[in-house]
Amino acid sequence: MGLMQDKDREAVREAFTAITQPAHMLLFTSTESGEYSEVARELLAEVAELHEQVSLEEVDLVAGAERAASYGVDKAPTVVFLASEERSDTGMRFAGLPSGYEFASLVEAIRLVGGAAERALSPATTAFLDELTAPMRLQVFVTPTCPYCPRAVVLAYQLALASPQVTAEGVEVSEFPALGERFAVMGVPKTVIDELIHVEGAAPEGMLVAKLREALVAEAA
Repeated sequence: MGLMQDKDREAVREAFTAITQPAHMLLFTSTESGEYSEVARELLAEVAELHEQVSLEEVDLVAGAERAASYGVDKAPTVVFLASEERSDTGMRFAGLPSGYEFASLVEAIRLVGGAAERALSPATTAFLDELTAPMRLQVFVTPTCPYCPRAVVLAYQLALASPQVTAEGVEVSEFPALGERFAVMGVPKTVIDELIHVEGAAPEGMLVAKLREALVAEAA
């Protein structure tokens, strides 16, 4: 029967019509993550069937430890989004099962990678990103029941696509409670920049970039 309802399948197929280049999902799974990995595998396989340019590859987190480390992946399930025939790293990841409202983040990530969605960043943001010389990591903590979370995740993804220095990871916090405790996640969305600067809520682009600048200052101190 599948996980997706027919109406959802048709909506995603319509959203994918503008895809112009390969969008590859590299899914890291593990036996320890149990049902989460199993459902993620099934869901992403169903999504990949909806467009010929969308593909899926599964890698065991333990057996493929070296490959996981090359992408900075240390938990499962995690999907890494790769672009074009060369499967170049976009810096976009999602840790956990992209269900509920976070299914929208998954669809938009594929659209971004596949060239079907506009990367609408302001000139000021683009100029800031062009000047980055060191890696920056954004972790956006979310839950499937949060309607505001996809906006925060997609903005972080847009930053990652615009700069090879930026990595953006959506994290389904209920699946990784230790991370939630570590970063004092009391509400979502919450964005953590380089494990130093915390941004509560779905911050607009200008505010998030200001926080990125704040993180650079904190790291230089």
